[in-house]
Amino acid sequence: MKTSVVTTEDLARSVIAVPPLARRNDMSLDPGENRRLAEHLGRGGVSTLLYGGNANLYNVGVSDFGALLDLLEETAPSDAWVIPSVGADFGKALDQLAILRGRAFPTAMVLPLASPLTTPGVASGLRRLADAYGRPLIVYVKAEGYLTPGEVAALVKDGVACAVKYAIVRKDPKDDAFLAELVQKAGTARIVSGIGERPAIDHLTVFGLTGFTSGSVCVAPALSSAILAALRSGDLATASRLREAFLPLEDLRDLHSPIRVLHEAVRFAGVAETGSLHPFLSNIEDRQTLDSIGAAARELFGKNQAFGERSAAE
Repeated sequence: MKTSVVTTEDLARSVIAVPPLARRNDMSLDPGENRRLAEHLGRGGVSTLLYGGNANLYNVGVSDFGALLDLLEETAPSDAWVIPSVGADFGKALDQLAILRGRAFPTAMVLPLASPLTTPGVASGLRRLADAYGRPLIVYVKAEGYLTPGEVAALVKDGVACAVKYAIVRKDPKDDAFLAELVQKAGTARIVSGIGERPAIDHLTVFGLTGFTSGSVCVAPALSSAILAALRSGDLATASRLREAFLPLEDLRDLHSPIRVLHEAVRFAGVAETGSLHPFLSNIEDRQTLDSIGAAARELFGKNQAFGERSAAE
C-alpha cells in the first residue's frame, strides 16, 4: 500500500475508484468481499481506492474507525493507494484524524458538511485539521457555499490540501464559472473531477483537470481505465464511445441514489457481495428498481469483460 507523500502523478496514474463498503447482514465489515472488489479493480488497471460517500463513511463512528482502517490495510493490494475519509463535522474529523495519525496512510479526505457552516469557517477548520493531522488533506467540494474558489486555492498553495475532489453537478459541465475560477486561481495539477464518467470528458478536456473519480468503475474498471487512457492520448471519440456504456447505470444512480444504487450494482454484477448498508442508509427494496439496477449492472459488467478479453488478445 502506498505510504509516500502524495504527488500530482499519484492523482493521474489511475481512475480514482470510490467503492462501496461490503458488510455482512449483521453490519460487520466483510474483509473477503472487500478484497474481492479491490482485486477486481486492480485487474482493470485501477490502483487508487478512495473510501468516502459511496462507502457511507458519513455514518461511521469514531469508535468504529480503527476497525475500518484495519480492514483497509488488510484488503489493500500491495501496489494500491488507499484513501480513507473523515468527518463530515469538525469534531468527528478531529477525533478520527487523531487515530489516523498512528497509521501509514499519507492523506485522508474530509467529507463535506452540508450545514451549519460558513466558508471562512470551513477554510479555517480544514487548516486546523491538517495541522492536527500533520499531513495534508483531500478537500471535497460538492456544493457552492462550502468554500470559495479563492479559499480552495489558498489551501492548495499553503499545502493544507494535497488534492481537490471537485463534484458540483451542472446541467452542462462545460458551463461552470466556479470551476473556471478555481482552475484560474489554483491550477489544475491537484484538482480531479469527482462525479464519475458523465462529466469527466468535459472536465479533463475543457478545464484540464488531472483525473477523475468514479463509482461505476467498480463494475467496469477496464472500460473506465480505457476512457482515462483515451483522454490522455487526445482520442475524444473513443472516450465518448466508451462512456456510453456507463450512462444507463449512472442514470439510475442519479434517479434513485448514487450510493444505494452502486451498492446493489456491485452485488448484481457479481463483483462482490456488498450486504447491508450501514444506518442511516438502507438497501433498496423495490423490486422494479432492483430489476432495473441488476439489468444495467450486468450489461455494464459484460461489456467490461468483453473489452478486457479483446484488449488481452490484441
